[in-house]
Amino acid sequence: MAFGHCPRSHLSEKVSSLGKDWHRPCLRCEKCNKTLTSGGHAEHDGKPYCNHPCYAALFGPKGFGRGGAESHTFK
Repeated sequence: MAFGHCPRSHLSEKVSSLGKDWHRPCLRCEKCNKTLTSGGHAEHDGKPYCNHPCYAALFGPKGFGRGGAESHTFK
């Protein structure tokens, strides 16, 4: 079973997220490539991101960090 955004056809387990069907291993964070679960991640411009640290660091509020995701920056 191949999905529009993925050439893999040998994987049959699918998950639905962001209005699309995905092979389970193909639902990954756009920044760090971590495998995500359906409904257990953030979205920005139609792309999946893990909640911490990627989404929070890229799109969350900026300012004083308290040692959490808000203090993480990507170079």
